[in-house]
Amino acid sequence: MNSIINLIGDALGWLMYFSYNFLQDYFWAILFFTFLTKIVLFPVSLMVQKNSIKMVKLQPEINFIKAKYFGNSEKISEEQYELYKREHYQPLADLIPLILQLVLLMGVINVINDPARHIFRSGAGTLDTMALGMDLSSIPAETGGITFLIPLIAALSAWFMCFIQNHINVLQSEQSKINQYGTMILSIGLSLYLGFFVKTGVGIYWTCSNLLSVAQLYLLNILMNPRKYIDYDALEKSRKELEESSAFYKSSAKKLFEKDPYRKREKADYKRFFKDYEMQIMFYSEKNGFYKYFQNIIEYLLENTDVVINYVTSDPEDRVFQMASDRFRPFYIGEHKLIVLMMKVEADIVVMTTPDLENFHIKRSLVRKDNEYIYVPHDVNSPNLTFHKDALDHFDTIFSSGYLCTEELRKREEMYHLPKKNIIPWGSGVIDNMIQSYEKMEKRNKTAKEILIAPSWQKDNILSSCIEEILDSLDGLGYNIIVRPHPQFVRHEAGRLEQLRQKYQMDSRSDMELQTDFSSNNTVYEADLVITDWSSIAFEYSFATLKPALFINTPMKVMNEDYKELGITPIDVELRSEIGKSIDLDNLKALPEVVHELLSSSQFSSDSLKAIREKYIYNIGASSQAGGDYIIERLHYFEEKHKEEDD
Repeated sequence: MNSIINLIGDALGWLMYFSYNFLQDYFWAILFFTFLTKIVLFPVSLMVQKNSIKMVKLQPEINFIKAKYFGNSEKISEEQYELYKREHYQPLADLIPLILQLVLLMGVINVINDPARHIFRSGAGTLDTMALGMDLSSIPAETGGITFLIPLIAALSAWFMCFIQNHINVLQSEQSKINQYGTMILSIGLSLYLGFFVKTGVGIYWTCSNLLSVAQLYLLNILMNPRKYIDYDALEKSRKELEESSAFYKSSAKKLFEKDPYRKREKADYKRFFKDYEMQIMFYSEKNGFYKYFQNIIEYLLENTDVVINYVTSDPEDRVFQMASDRFRPFYIGEHKLIVLMMKVEADIVVMTTPDLENFHIKRSLVRKDNEYIYVPHDVNSPNLTFHKDALDHFDTIFSSGYLCTEELRKREEMYHLPKKNIIPWGSGVIDNMIQSYEKMEKRNKTAKEILIAPSWQKDNILSSCIEEILDSLDGLGYNIIVRPHPQFVRHEAGRLEQLRQKYQMDSRSDMELQTDFSSNNTVYEADLVITDWSSIAFEYSFATLKPALFINTPMKVMNEDYKELGITPIDVELRSEIGKSIDLDNLKALPEVVHELLSSSQFSSDSLKAIREKYIYNIGASSQAGGDYIIERLHYFEEKHKEEDD
């Protein structure tokens, strides 16, 4: 370590040598030396200014991510990582000046501890270190007297620098007060330490460096003005949304040190879960409402076997607890306890609808290596487009919704030389149930065609980008229009929805409605046409009702930036021209014509949509049997395997 410091000191010694020989005064040489180091490091400071601007420019999007996924730290980190990757932002770049400053400081101490060696390179000489009535080679903690002014002045300069930073530095001015004051306290403390316990010359260097940093801040803002690059209005809006999300969660979350009301129950369920040492199958659900993805499979297993269903949920209020019986055993395991439970699972088969097994907090069992992990999809969307690239790599078996999903999975295995999975032609239990519900529903007579506008919950969705243009173009054409936002949009954008309600006087109209009650799907079933962006509701609607969909081409949400490498068009893209039509944002004037065509053309008749449904989705009306039979076969396999092991 000493050799490294000596090398840095030798390099800086040349700057001191030049400074002293130019000015012939040690005090002024220190000041000029400090100025030269700032010039040498200025390109680095310029790079950091650019990186800081990029960070603040991204901050609105970061705030929206934090608001959208508030409370889900892993999802926030995941989304931020994708954002940084997309924008080529390097978070660690802002540490470069601090690291260089500390490295520089070690070299400065080395130079000022033995200034004569660096200044008188050709031979011996006498250096006058007296200035301002004090010896610049003295240490204030040892000499006291007037030298005590140096640490105080250094601390004052540090306070001044931090004060200016907190107001004009592009990144520091956007930090929280705690962060700002924390940095200030650290800087003042370091300045006091340097002032008291190293030579006075170092304290003068540090003071001068702090003051020059202030001048440098102003120069950087002139050369690269943050206001030319950053949308501060968007930043303020994003802050407010994040504050609203924070307030919403804080109002319902338990207070600090408040006892978790579900802790005792979780502990009991955890203990009860491991009492079954011969568990055959378990299902894992993240929260209430996810049972619908497993429902058909579970009901088929209960009807056709005597197997006990073990159902783990991370939602203590999940409605599945009302279904508890001898053969359906629900367990509440929170997200933190779940990490340990999943690593200790000994069930023969684990069924999940959560992707990214092994990639994040949910891991495969450590105590058993031969159990089978089955992935059941939420929807019929492309896993190659809407998931991370390796989201399904660690599952043994995938229940596939259709042939395009199967092709994507097999192509990925081939390209990346992955182990071949069991891909089961399954279908969609959700769509099967929607078809059944629609066929049973009593159809009402309508005096006008109904159009349902049902956007997704993603950046630049219909409600955020073009809802007024859509409503203006359809208003007065004889349609009944229902706007049904995503539940997350209702929670985060209540003000925006109220503006929309008032602008179009929806409360007093019978032909236009803003619907925020999601307790019934009748509105979805009864609509004659659905208008959406990239929401999967279009596929569920069209395949359940055999009616067309109209897609607005807002920016597509892509989780896997390399999705094109497989050479397979994702179903999310392909179906847009199969079950309806799509319109670009700059062509919304054509909306009335396209709506009329979709509602009247035989191209989108129920027979043609039924044929498309049969083509793209496996086992329509029979996914429960397809999935159930496979699981039953595997249960028999494990049963025979255990018998052989016992023998």
